[in-house]
Amino acid sequence: MNRLRIVIAMTSLILAIVLAGCGSKSTATPASVETPTQGSVSPTISTTPDPCLPGQVEAEVQKIHRHMREFDDASILASSIPREQLSNSIADLQRIRREAEDEQIPGCLTDLKIYQVEHMNSVINTLVAFIGGTDQQTIEQGISIARQQHDQYTLELARLLGLTVVASEATASTPSETPTP
Repeated sequence: MNRLRIVIAMTSLILAIVLAGCGSKSTATPASVETPTQGSVSPTISTTPDPCLPGQVEAEVQKIHRHMREFDDASILASSIPREQLSNSIADLQRIRREAEDEQIPGCLTDLKIYQVEHMNSVINTLVAFIGGTDQQTIEQGISIARQQHDQYTLELARLLGLTVVASEATASTPSETPTP
């Protein structure tokens, strides 16, 4: 008989613990809405994946890079056109830049977009200066700045995609003399 009382007591205790765990202190019904108080933070649940996560970022990067590829193609074409015919090419480059500027991006890609737009602005400004008859030194300086900005963009692109950049001899600095053994 004592054994039966112990089993009933233990069962009652376990049942009480289980039922207490299922209870809630909230008196809200499912149809009511609680308003957050000042200073409280209500969690936001989203089914949208974070675009900055490693598995997602590549797709977002490609949206930005698509503009750069189009711009690079158009600027190569513009570099082979006579000065008098450049206005249409510049207008096309400006269109691409505006599309790039208007592209909505996640925060983790802000630097990539900044480098992209800065490069595009430098190329466009250099071509406009070329049409306007600016001196050769200013044109060469604009080209040099645009190349540096493109390199900066490429490095950021590689960083975001987890790629390793290998400098070629054409872009590497001139090595200093190495002593012979």
